[in-house]
Amino acid sequence: MLTVEREWLIHGIGEVEGEPPFIENPDETFVAIAHASPRPSMGGGAVVTEDHDTPGRAYHFRRSWIKGSLKASPSQLRIMHVEGDSMAPTLLDGDTILVDMTRRAPNPPGIFVLDDGMGLVAKRLEHVPNSDPPAVRVISDNGFYSPYERSAEEIHIIGRIRWFAREI
Repeated sequence: MLTVEREWLIHGIGEVEGEPPFIENPDETFVAIAHASPRPSMGGGAVVTEDHDTPGRAYHFRRSWIKGSLKASPSQLRIMHVEGDSMAPTLLDGDTILVDMTRRAPNPPGIFVLDDGMGLVAKRLEHVPNSDPPAVRVISDNGFYSPYERSAEEIHIIGRIRWFAREI
């Protein structure tokens, strides 16, 4: 026979006070964010090909957080996974990111997914003041990788990274 202390591990914790954790209408509370299959590199750049693997499962977030805090439209957000070490310690290999595809200006500076002309990457971007033609500085958080500059015409910003998660 199980001890009372171990029984809750198998059968639940018994009576719970307060509001039940079940939501009557989850579709009104949560919104699905599509998963995009390309994996931005944090290093040399991922090459995006048409025969890339199929998208993964959608992630669900509170609708109120997406609308209120991010001030974003769920249809313009994508979940991606990143690869490499150039953004360590901020982002690590395998982290999950939420990309807002409406935020494509590197002002204010931030971390973006972009095609830098060599592939799809996740990097910190900042506008280079008084540059003609307009330019951005592409920065890795890992000091092993040197920053570089690109003209605004040489890159294609996919969107700003607004959230990330990692498995521990």
